[in-house]
Amino acid sequence: MDRFSFLNAAHTAYFAELYDQYLQYPDSVEPSWRAFFQGLDFGMQQNGISNEVLSEAPVNFAEGEIPKHVVKEFQVIRLIDGYRTRGHLFTKTNPVRDRRQYRPTLDIENFGLETADLETIFNAGDILGIGPTSLKEIIQHLEKVYCESIGIEYMYIRKPEEIEWIQNKLNVNDNQPNFDEARKKQILKKLNDAVSFESFLHTKYVGQKRFSLEGNESFIPAVDALIEKAAEFGVKEFVMGMAHRGRLNTLINIFGKSAKDLFSEFDGKDYEQDIFDGDVKYHLGWTSCRSTNSGHEININIAPNPSHLETVGAVVEGITRAKQDRRYDGDNSKVLPIVVHGDAAIAGQGIVYEIVQMAQLEGYETGGTIHMVINNQIGFTTNYLDARSSTYCTDVGKVTLSPILHVNADDAEAVVHAILFALDFRMKFKRDVFIDLLGYRKYGHNEGDEPRFTQPKLYKAIAKHENARDIYADKLKKEGLIDDKYLEKLEEEYKASLEEKLEDSRKEKTTHITPFMEDEWQGYHNVQEDEMMKKVDTTFPMEKLDKVAEAISHLPEGKKFMRKIQKIINGRKQMYFDDDKLDWSMAEHLAYGSLLTEGYNVRMSGQDCERGTFSHRHAIVKVEDSEEEIILHNNIEGREGDIFIYNSPLSEYGVVGFDYGYAMTSPTTLTIWEAQFGDFVNGAQILIDQYISAAEDKWKLQNGLVMLLPHGYEGQGAEHSSGRMERFLQLCAKDNMYVADISTPANMFHILRRQMKADFRKPLIIFTPKSLLRHPKVISTKEEFANGSFQAVIDDKEAKVEKVKSLVFCTGKFYYDLLKHQEETERDDIALVRVEQLFPIPTSEILEIIKKYDQADDVVWAQEEPRNMGAYSHLLLHFEETRKWRVCSRKFYGSPAAGSAVRFKKRHERVIESVFDRNINEEA
Repeated sequence: MDRFSFLNAAHTAYFAELYDQYLQYPDSVEPSWRAFFQGLDFGMQQNGISNEVLSEAPVNFAEGEIPKHVVKEFQVIRLIDGYRTRGHLFTKTNPVRDRRQYRPTLDIENFGLETADLETIFNAGDILGIGPTSLKEIIQHLEKVYCESIGIEYMYIRKPEEIEWIQNKLNVNDNQPNFDEARKKQILKKLNDAVSFESFLHTKYVGQKRFSLEGNESFIPAVDALIEKAAEFGVKEFVMGMAHRGRLNTLINIFGKSAKDLFSEFDGKDYEQDIFDGDVKYHLGWTSCRSTNSGHEININIAPNPSHLETVGAVVEGITRAKQDRRYDGDNSKVLPIVVHGDAAIAGQGIVYEIVQMAQLEGYETGGTIHMVINNQIGFTTNYLDARSSTYCTDVGKVTLSPILHVNADDAEAVVHAILFALDFRMKFKRDVFIDLLGYRKYGHNEGDEPRFTQPKLYKAIAKHENARDIYADKLKKEGLIDDKYLEKLEEEYKASLEEKLEDSRKEKTTHITPFMEDEWQGYHNVQEDEMMKKVDTTFPMEKLDKVAEAISHLPEGKKFMRKIQKIINGRKQMYFDDDKLDWSMAEHLAYGSLLTEGYNVRMSGQDCERGTFSHRHAIVKVEDSEEEIILHNNIEGREGDIFIYNSPLSEYGVVGFDYGYAMTSPTTLTIWEAQFGDFVNGAQILIDQYISAAEDKWKLQNGLVMLLPHGYEGQGAEHSSGRMERFLQLCAKDNMYVADISTPANMFHILRRQMKADFRKPLIIFTPKSLLRHPKVISTKEEFANGSFQAVIDDKEAKVEKVKSLVFCTGKFYYDLLKHQEETERDDIALVRVEQLFPIPTSEILEIIKKYDQADDVVWAQEEPRNMGAYSHLLLHFEETRKWRVCSRKFYGSPAAGSAVRFKKRHERVIESVFDRNINEEA
C-alpha cells in the first residue's frame, strides 16, 4: 500500500501551513509530522537536492512516492522561506551603487519550480495572508514585501510570537507605505527643511565643517514621524544620541534649537558664560519640549557627545534608565532611547557590542532602543569593503536577535514606514530594533575634503544624483498632490526664516549655550575649587545609625542561609553593637543606609560588586535553597530612598558610560561604578578623558559618578596593583573632579555622604583598598561615623612633635606598610601623615602640618608606585613645596609592578627602608 496515500486525500493547505511551521520552528511540530518532514528533507538530499534548492521531481521513498502537486506546494513554501531569509540581499536599497551579487538567487528554478508553474494556484498563499493564488501573484507579493525599498532580516529570531507579529505586519499593504495626503505633505515639508538648511549653510559658511546630512535627508522626516507617533503611544520623553553626520540639521529641524544661536556658533563668537570653555557646535546637546500635532507634550533630549563616536550610545542608555527609574517608577514605555550611528562606526567600535549586550540585562535594560544608521557607505576615506568583514554594518544587532531593516534613503515614504514599524516593534516587545538608512555622503567627510581622491567613480555618480526632496516632490506631483509653486513656496519661506535668524545673530557679540537637561538640575550649582574645599556637614544621628546597623546585621527569619553568610552578618552585629570597631564594609553599608533614610537613592554596578571582588561587601545575600536575592538595606526603618545593586557584564567602557549617563540624569542618586581591580578602569579611558574629566568645561554638565578602584601593591603582579591614579591626576584641573585615596572606614563613610549632601556634583574617584578590607588596624568607631567629618589630611596622632625629624606624607594603603615598619623599629622621630584627598589638594592643611612639625629637617613624599606613576608628579605640578621634599618610591618603570613575588617584596621593602633612612637615596 502507498505509504503516502493520505497526502492525496487531505487538503494541501494544511500541509503547507504545517511545513511552514516546521521550517521556522522544527520543535513546535508534532513528532510524527516532524519525522515525516525530516524524511522529506532527507529524501531530497538523497536525490542530490539541498535543503535550499529543490528539484521539480517527486521525492522517492522506499515504500512509495509523494504526489507531485504536494511536492510543488512544499517547493513554493521553500520559495517563501527563501524570500523571508534571503530577500534582503536582493532589494533596491542602494541609491548610488549596484548591489553585490549573491548566490543562490531567488529565481524559481533554484526551488524546483518552472515558468509553467506561474499560473498554477497554490494553497501556500494562505501562509502569506493572500489566500490560495497563483505562483505569479505569490512572487509579486514577496517581491513587494521583501525586495523593494525595504529589506528586513528577522528569521533568526527565536520567539515564534515575534516572527508571527513581524510577518503579519509585513503582509499589511505588502509592506508598502499607505499615507494620507497630510502625512505626505508633512514628509515633504521636513525633507525641504533638511535640504534647504544644508544648502543655506553651504552658501553662507563656505568650507566650514558641518558634517552635512545631504544624501540621507530622509532621516529628518523619519525622526519627526517617530516623535509624533511615540507621543500617541504615551511616550513622555525621548533621548537621542548621535555623532556628527546630520547633527546640526537635527538640532534645528527636530529639536527646535534656535538657528540664531547656531549661526553665532558658526561665526565663532565667544560665550556669555565666563566659567565655560564650550565645544564645537556639532558636539553640543540640547533639551526642549515639543508639542505634537496630536496635542501631546514630549520632552526631547539630544545628548552632547565627543568625537569618539559611539561613546554617547552608552551614555544615552544610562540617561534613559535614570529617567525611567526616577520619574516613571521603572515604566520603560515612557522614555524612548534612539541611538544614531554611522555605518563605519557601528561596525568598527567595540562599545556597540557592549551596549547591545546590556540591552536585556536587569541592571541596564531600557525597554528597547531604536538604533538608526546614517549609512554613507564610506568612512572618512575608507570603502565599506575595507571597513568590515560582515555583510552589513548592522550585523551586531543579531547578537540580541533584533530585527534589522535596510531602507533606501531616497524613498522617503519607505523610510518613514520603516521607522514606524520599528517603533511598533519596540513598544510591543520592549526590544532593540535596527534601521540601516542606506544613502550616501554628498561631500567629503567634512565640507573641505575632496572625496574624489579615493572614490572617483562613486562621486561621479553622486554628482548626478537628485536629492531625496526633489525625488519625492516629483512623486507627489505625479500623484496630483502638489505643483511646482507648492515646493517653491516651501523653500522660499524656510530660507527666509533662516535669513532673518542670521541677521539677528550678527547683531549679538556673544553666543549663549543652553545647558543640557537643565530641568534635572534645579538647585544644584556649578562651583569652583574654593567651594569644593569647604566642609560639608556629613554627620548622622547616632540613634538613626543604630537603626541602619540593626537592619543590615539581621537576616530575615524563616529562610535558610549558608553558614558563612550567617557568620558574616553576625559579624556586622558584633562589630557595631559589641566591639565598636567598624571595618570597610560597614563604612559602605552605613553610608548607603544613612543616605537612604534621607531620601537619596543608591545605585551601584560593576563586575561582581554585589558580593564584592574580595568578598567583603555582600550587599545582596542569597537564600541557600531558592537563590532568592535579599538586600538588607530594604529593611531599614524609615527608609525613603531605593537601593539598586547590579553585577555588570565584564565590560568597562560600556558600563561606565551607562552609569555616567545615569548620574548625569539623577543628581539625587549616589551612582557608583566599581572596577574588579583598579587596573581594569583603563578599558573605559575614553569615558574618563572625554566625559568625566572634561564634560563640565565642554558642556557645562555636572555629574556625581563615583568610581571605586581597588588599588594597592600586594605582590599580585602588574595587572592587579595599580588603579593608575597618575592618569586621573594628570587630568585634574581647577575644579573638575575629586580624587581620593582613603585609608579609614570613617573617611569612606563621610566622603560618600559628602558626595550627596553638597549642593553641587563632581565626579569622585576613590582608590579603594584590597588588603585593608580586613586589616585589624583599619577600623573606626561609631562616634567617628556619627559625629565626624571627612578629613582631607590625617595627622599622626601618636607622633611627639618635639621628637620628629622626618615628616613623611603618604597616601592610602602604603601608610599601614610604613606604620608596621615604624612599630617594628620603634622609631619615634618620624611622623606619618596621610593625604586622603589628592585633588583638589588640601594645601592649607598640609602647610599647617609642616608648620606644626617645624623641627623636622626632612620632609618626605613616600609612595609604593614607581616614580613616574602614583601621585608624585601631580604634587610637583600643583603644590610647589613638594619640589623641596625628599621622594621615596620605586624607580621609573614601564610596568606598574613586578610579576615575581620575590622581586616585588625586595623592591617594596627597599622603598620602606629609604623612608626611614635618609641615607638610602637610591630608588627601589
